[in-house]
Amino acid sequence: MTTALIACNDVEQKADVKLQTAREAFRQGNYNEAKIQIDSIKLLYPKAFEARRAGIALMQQVEVAEQERTLHYLDSLQQVKHAELDSLRGGFVFEKDTAYQSLGNYFYPSQVVEKNLHRSFLRFQVDEQGAMSMTSIYCGSRSIHHTAVKVAIPDGSFAQTPASRDSYESTNLGEQIEKVDYRRGEDGDVIGFVGMNSDQTIRVTYLGERTFTTTMSADDRRAAKSLSRLSQLLTTLTHIRKEKEEANLKLEFVKRNMQQAADEAVP
Repeated sequence: MTTALIACNDVEQKADVKLQTAREAFRQGNYNEAKIQIDSIKLLYPKAFEARRAGIALMQQVEVAEQERTLHYLDSLQQVKHAELDSLRGGFVFEKDTAYQSLGNYFYPSQVVEKNLHRSFLRFQVDEQGAMSMTSIYCGSRSIHHTAVKVAIPDGSFAQTPASRDSYESTNLGEQIEKVDYRRGEDGDVIGFVGMNSDQTIRVTYLGERTFTTTMSADDRRAAKSLSRLSQLLTTLTHIRKEKEEANLKLEFVKRNMQQAADEAVP
């Protein structure tokens, strides 16, 4: 019995050394090291019950501190990105019909519908969460029933969309109008290609039952490049908001567990 008691005391003492190391790491803000030390108590000294209980309580403090630090960082980053957005947003036209749209879209000023009647061109847009897309618009005397487009620069480099299923055709006073939508990531990197080569002459070929070729205007090329930058910024802000939501949920969960443990400890 005496030997067993000595062994138990020795285990607790060794576990307590780990616990003190974890507390010091926590005090210094080294949360990852604190968690490693706490986990090692459970692995190396499973029968050191007092140290393990104290370790659980300390782990909760570490998790609270971690989430609070994350939230502080995200708040600071969000302020910086919002300032960037405020300086950039004025260069675009925002359109949203609340009757049927949950998310509005940003357009380059020269690409709004009223300025581009009867014109075949590639139109770019970015929604409020940063998702970018492209629409190939064709206007002509006869239909070509296109479902894809190819863009090319003078050196022979090109990008081509896969065939899109998101298309619409209509007729207005004898003019054939076709619109095909491509979401970024499903566009064969045409959007990225145009943005990267916005300083070059870009030929656009509409691919369908017939082909039609045109040259992108300088404004259309600038639209792709400018909206790509806006897309990156809005996407970053969307990710920040989601990360803040997750951090707050984790924080609430840990604090709830801490309160429950405190309530249970009251006689």
